Amino acid sequence: MDKRQLIIHMLRQLDEQSLSIQQVGAGYYSCIPFARRFNRLLAEARTLFGASDGLIGTFEEIAEFDPKDPGDKMKIIQGIRVEINQLIALLEVVEEDGGQ
Repeated sequence: MDKRQLIIHMLRQLDEQSLSIQQVGAGYYSCIPFARRFNRLLAEARTLFGASDGLIGTFEEIAEFDPKDPGDKMKIIQGIRVEINQLIALLEVVEEDGGQ
């Protein structure tokens, strides 16, 4: 399994875990571990792209912030899940040899 496939696998697992924790509800969770892990995987994904590729540049690190309000936590987790799935989509179309 190449690095791209490993990142995709880890992103899918992170997505599943974020969905699980979000379904628990009531805000009894922290957003920080999800944001932190996404940021690390994003950094690894960036290494797969050349300096001239603008698509990976559309992704930004997610602030490692943990609001107290359950509704705000849900919004952050939803945002993380959107970014995870968009990054997976981008990585899936990257050719095996690293070309774009």
